[in-house]
Amino acid sequence: MAGRNGRTVRDLRRGNRTAVLKRLYFDGPLSRFELGPATGLSSGSVSNVVAELIADGLVEEAGSVDSDGGRPRILLRVTPGSGHMIGVDVGETRVRVGLFDLALTELARAERPLMPQRYEVEGIVGHMRDGIAEVFARAGIGPERLLGVGVGVPGIVEHTPRLGAVVHGQTVGWDAVPLERLLRDGSPLPDTAAYFIDNGARTLGQAEMWFGGGRGARSAVVVLFGSGVGACLVTPEAEHGRAVEWGHLTVRVRGRRCRCGALGCLEAYAGAESLLARWREEGGSVPEDADEETALAAMLGGAYPPEGDAADPVALAVLEETAEYVGAGLSDLINLFQPERILIGGWAGLQLGARLLPAVRRHASSYALRQPARKVAVELGRLGPDAVTVGAATLPLADFFARGGRRREPAPEGPSPAWRTALAERVPH
Repeated sequence: MAGRNGRTVRDLRRGNRTAVLKRLYFDGPLSRFELGPATGLSSGSVSNVVAELIADGLVEEAGSVDSDGGRPRILLRVTPGSGHMIGVDVGETRVRVGLFDLALTELARAERPLMPQRYEVEGIVGHMRDGIAEVFARAGIGPERLLGVGVGVPGIVEHTPRLGAVVHGQTVGWDAVPLERLLRDGSPLPDTAAYFIDNGARTLGQAEMWFGGGRGARSAVVVLFGSGVGACLVTPEAEHGRAVEWGHLTVRVRGRRCRCGALGCLEAYAGAESLLARWREEGGSVPEDADEETALAAMLGGAYPPEGDAADPVALAVLEETAEYVGAGLSDLINLFQPERILIGGWAGLQLGARLLPAVRRHASSYALRQPARKVAVELGRLGPDAVTVGAATLPLADFFARGGRRREPAPEGPSPAWRTALAERVPH
């Protein structure tokens, strides 16, 4: 039966379970007494929900604390082993697969390096399938408690009713790749496994907002610097984050050719691939046969050598110019969205940020409007280079919470009725 606001009793129960699970997850362990004000639920509702979650194996006791003059209060926490998630980072230098328990403790990982500028779809999908099978084998567990597979990819992700997630990765040569369908074909997982595929910057953003430098902020932009450049925008209207193609903002009219084909994109000046190319073009000594991470570390070491050694003037000039381009790009984000925080992440962002952050802040402030520039904090992300993988694992976890801790039901066998397919195609994703 639906109430005046259209919510049924089932909806209310699911919402109550979600509220308790999330508070225990992010703020626990907590007692039943503390859960009341933390969730806004009555003591009776808290007791009923906790009893259900304990019966389902999702919540367990985690010790006790003394109370004022009464019996000790039992602390509760989410049971770590009650569910598993897989997070996959399809980066531009490697594919990384991690298997996590419900507390996001990494149980196993697998990595597959990629050849420079070699991004064949079948090879990437094969790495993902093999990595998923490998992490389960290493952990010595099966997929029975798997909540889903989260995947972070470069490019725009379109969710379609017929093919699932389709990736438009213009910079890596992916044109409408039906990634979800390809992953399901020959997958080591059951056919009922859920896949959550999104832009890698968005998975980084969700990880930083949940566990890193974005905690407590109502609005933030999390930027990702790797071979390319991306960003995730978080606002009260888009609290789970929205990927924005910030790397393809034009920062110089008729400038350098970007991998996307356009001229003057920020990525053509600030992405690791372009940064190393500029160093080489200016006569820099780029290490031969080194991967991008090693080459970028060498560039930074040359520009900022140990005290007493001479700096590489070419590397230093390119990096100083890059800091200005990044600062100018951040100023556009500041002027457009007026965020509380900007967090810089990604493997290249963390390498560069350690040296360039003061200059980036200075340039961002000088190019942005004064009022929003005074209010924004520009910092490095706190979760390290694995943040995209962790963030990918949070995608099925967020869906699990939204369902009140209930697993997805298998889709009915056979084709959907025509009316259902037509309706799904009209629903915005």
